[in-house]
Amino acid sequence: MESQYLIFGCKGQLGDEFMRRLGDSARGFDLPDGDITNALELSDLFEALKPRGVINAAAYTKVDAAEEQPAICRKINAFGPGNLARLCSQYNIPLVHFSTDYVFCGTQKREPLKETDPVFPEGVYAKTKYEGELKAAECPKHLILRTCGLYGRLGENTPGNFVETMKRLGASGRPLKIVADQHCTPTYIPHLVTAALFLLESEKWGLYHVVNSGATTWYDFAMEIFRLEGLTVHADAITTEEWNAPAPRPLYSVLDTSKYHSTGAPAMPSWQDALAEYLGKNQQ
Repeated sequence: MESQYLIFGCKGQLGDEFMRRLGDSARGFDLPDGDITNALELSDLFEALKPRGVINAAAYTKVDAAEEQPAICRKINAFGPGNLARLCSQYNIPLVHFSTDYVFCGTQKREPLKETDPVFPEGVYAKTKYEGELKAAECPKHLILRTCGLYGRLGENTPGNFVETMKRLGASGRPLKIVADQHCTPTYIPHLVTAALFLLESEKWGLYHVVNSGATTWYDFAMEIFRLEGLTVHADAITTEEWNAPAPRPLYSVLDTSKYHSTGAPAMPSWQDALAEYLGKNQQ
């Protein structure tokens, strides 16, 4: 068989979508196998399989828990991508790596953020994801895609996402409190994967911001979920300070996708159209 892409984190939402799309061209790994933090095991794996490229969808994503588990978070989010970058460099193959809008946690800018804007990661999760970007960039053929608020078909290792949580809570009949001062663009995973595969196949190496178009808040996003699902929900808009989560959140992390779109890549649909597609509510 022709050499395959190795998908790490294949049982999560993002990795599962890559597996589905690439089919026989991909081979998936997830814990306990294919541990990206184990350099020796990875080296043996690369030697045995001679992959054509690597897609890293593995990450430590428990933002608040990371404050209590910094070593584990850094091992997965920074050291793991470093291991993959070294091996991809050695084998002269591409590495696709995913990062986050959280690298802009402390930014004071209030207009869509470009790849050239300075980062201000705050909190363990954000800092380790940025460290992972720097490690992944050491591979000459790298694609680093910053994105936000991913949702899609649930993978084996993904119990839920924001949309499914809001559907469940909205149907409960209980009043809700939802943060309304964090501006961002949640992104539908199939659209992100389409973008990533275009860039990969076109060999457009580099750092890109890839999110659905437009901007919203978690409160407004939730209200659109309720509207599309026909749910009547009493939800209070609250501030990040009132929510009082252990880890910092970005108050503004709308990402500018003009660099991505300048490559001639498929357009990223609006967040409203993306949500409707996910929920099967598209207008015919």
